[in-house]
Amino acid sequence: MWVSKGWWWLVAGAVVVAAWAARGGDDSPAPEAASKPGVSASPQPAKSTATPRPSVTDRPSATERPTTERPTTERPKVTEPRADWYNNYDPAEFAVPVRKYAKRAGVSAQLLMAILYNEAYKPHDPQLERSWQHLKEDSAFGIANMHRAAFDDTKRGRFGKRQWEELPDHPDLAIEAAAWHLHDLARRLPDRRSGKYSKDELLALGYNTGAGNMRAFATGAEPGAQAQSYLDNLHENWDKAAKAVS
Repeated sequence: MWVSKGWWWLVAGAVVVAAWAARGGDDSPAPEAASKPGVSASPQPAKSTATPRPSVTDRPSATERPTTERPTTERPKVTEPRADWYNNYDPAEFAVPVRKYAKRAGVSAQLLMAILYNEAYKPHDPQLERSWQHLKEDSAFGIANMHRAAFDDTKRGRFGKRQWEELPDHPDLAIEAAAWHLHDLARRLPDRRSGKYSKDELLALGYNTGAGNMRAFATGAEPGAQAQSYLDNLHENWDKAAKAVS
């Protein structure tokens, strides 16, 4: 579920490039057609500083007159990141569904909330998430940053008619899926563990790196830099998460 914190700047840049490509080429005005000089039987006057004007009969007709208007094709709108949404987002506002679905799934509400804090490092604007998914098909969706495969495995027998594509627009569904995913990870923990990590720490590591890695950590394997960073963030968010769900 981990993605570099600066990823969404790439999104805005990519969308800008797409918008420019959609313009379909140069939209500068067409050049003016050259006018033919008028023909007169009378002798030409002496050289004058005034610009000579063509005769009326030599001017282009209305149907031949070139246009200088720009193309009327509407340009696609460029979506900019909604910084206000990102700056104002606080997972604590979802305390009610966190408690609700954590209880149903039999997992710690504090753990579920701490994971939401861990996953709040990027803007969860629905349109931005979908734009990024066009560039990176295995990206995660929703406020819990869940990948498609994890969601599809989790929904079976619970909310089977719901789709992964709904997650950006439905935070409650994202929370419910995350809670049941933690439940399923807990069932895959080995009975005999090294004791280095608590159950909640292992579940958080499993949420971030997958069940296979979680089982390895449970039996003594050392987490890599990414997994360790996720665990460090969990520790930093632990007390805040407890306050949010209390």
